[in-house]
Amino acid sequence: MEETQMLYEIKLMDDDFYKLIIKFAINLVFATLLIRYIYYRKTQRKDHLFTYYMISIIAFMICFGLKKLEIGTGMGLGLFAIFGIIRYRTTTVRIKEMTYLFVVIGLSVVNALAGKQISYAELFFINGATVLFVYLLEYVFLQSHENTRTVIYEKIDLIRPEKREELKADLEERTGLQINKISIGKIDFLRDTAQVKIYYHSEDPDEFFPDE
Repeated sequence: MEETQMLYEIKLMDDDFYKLIIKFAINLVFATLLIRYIYYRKTQRKDHLFTYYMISIIAFMICFGLKKLEIGTGMGLGLFAIFGIIRYRTTTVRIKEMTYLFVVIGLSVVNALAGKQISYAELFFINGATVLFVYLLEYVFLQSHENTRTVIYEKIDLIRPEKREELKADLEERTGLQINKISIGKIDFLRDTAQVKIYYHSEDPDEFFPDE
C-alpha cells in the first residue's frame, strides 16, 4: 500500500496537502483585503498589485516548504535575508509601498508557519487585526497629510504682511491647492523673487508635485 502512494520516492499526497489548501486560502483572502480593497482603493496604482500578490504567494510557498522540510533556523534566516537586499532599481519605491510589502510578507510567513501551537481562531485574529489596523490608519486616523513645497515667487510686492491674504489667494489660484499656511524664506531684491513655502493637506504626498 505504501508503494502505491509513492512516485519516484515522493508521496503523491499526504495530510499536509489539506493544511496547505486551507492556509493558502486564508492567506489569499486577507492578502486580497489588504492589497485590492485597502491599498488599491487608496492609491489606484495597478503597477504594484502584481508585485504584492506574487510576493505574498511566493513567501507563503517558501515558508510552507521550509517548515515541511524542517530546514534549520540559520538557513531560513539566510533565505529571508535575500529579501533584505532586493532593490527596485528602475523606479523609486516610497516608504508606504515598502511598508505594504513588509506587511504582505509578514502575513504570508505567519500563515505558512502556523502549526499546532496556534489555532485557526488565533490565525484569523492575527490576519484580521493587521488588516483592520491598516484600514483604520489609511481611512480614519491618517486620512490626510500636511505637505510642504517651496516655490520661487516673483510678485515680491505681495510678500508684505498686510497683503498676506492676496498672496495666499494668488498662490491657491496658481497651484490649485487649498493652502493652510505660508512662510517667507530668502528674498532676492536684485531679481525681485522670494522663496515661499506653502503648507497644504492632501491624501497623497506626491499628488500634486514631484519630490524636491
